[in-house]
Amino acid sequence: MGVSENFKGLILAVCSSGFIGASFILKKKGLKRAASRGTRAGVGGYTYLLEPLWWVGMVTMITGEAANFVAYIYAPAVLVTPLGALSIIVSSVLAHFLLKERLNKMGVLGCISCIVGSIVIVIHAPQEHTPNSVQEIWELATQPVFMLYAVATVSVVMALILNFEPRYGQTNMLVYLGICSLMGSLTVVSIKAIGIAIKLTLDGISQIGYPQTWFFVTVAIICVITQLNYLNKALDTFNATIVSPVYYVMFTTLTIIASAIMFKDWSGQDISSIASEICGFITVLTGTIILHGTKEQEESTRKGTLTWFMSEDSAKCVEDEHLIVINGSDYLEN
Repeated sequence: MGVSENFKGLILAVCSSGFIGASFILKKKGLKRAASRGTRAGVGGYTYLLEPLWWVGMVTMITGEAANFVAYIYAPAVLVTPLGALSIIVSSVLAHFLLKERLNKMGVLGCISCIVGSIVIVIHAPQEHTPNSVQEIWELATQPVFMLYAVATVSVVMALILNFEPRYGQTNMLVYLGICSLMGSLTVVSIKAIGIAIKLTLDGISQIGYPQTWFFVTVAIICVITQLNYLNKALDTFNATIVSPVYYVMFTTLTIIASAIMFKDWSGQDISSIASEICGFITVLTGTIILHGTKEQEESTRKGTLTWFMSEDSAKCVEDEHLIVINGSDYLEN
């Protein structure tokens, strides 16, 4: 008995999360090594480009993203997209052991929530219905309901860019993240269409000559560039510990909605299965927010600590220095 399409997508999505989660740790260790020998990346240094460990992390991330791309070919977005939260678990656990970044009890609870929610989604995920040609995908993309979603998405994005970004972009992160998430939902369905076209071509049914294939490629490129541009603006303007969970929630929700409309992911499923998937998704979102909440607490704790090294003789070695640590923000304010 052959392996089902959903199972292939599941394995690829889990592997993708493992690679991406590990890549964060590898790149961070590489950045630390590079910083010990030159200028830190955070202040404009590029020493990390000469650090092999950083490149290992980069290759690992590219491998994970490639696996995620292929996963969308075999499984519906309602299964693949939420499993991206597993990368947070991998990076948190590895950081606990390799970077000595303590994972507290709330962090463990967040990990367990993500795992439980992912299992529920996997159990109740719908079977993938792979189109037989890019023309069939085009028919799905031009159905009235999805056209309405696409037009509404583009209209809201244009309104956010032209009207809201100049006035509220620097004070309200939902402006930037709204643009990223809405464009991201169109990115995923376009990439899924491209992936299916590539798969059919490799199977001997060439889709290269169809103009619809290149239309999806064009849409994907435009959406990715826009998405990355405004995500960088959000990360540069607001706290990453807040941006990350909010972006994950918005992007994942809109992606599932877009895919469900275009590819009819939930077609043929009963109400109980759909409700179970939604509950699993909410559980994953809750776990993600808890995990990022614990990171935010750790960051605020570190910012409330000042460490001074005082030495009577600058020529003395580090062991002879006097270490003074001041905790708490009250002293700093005074």
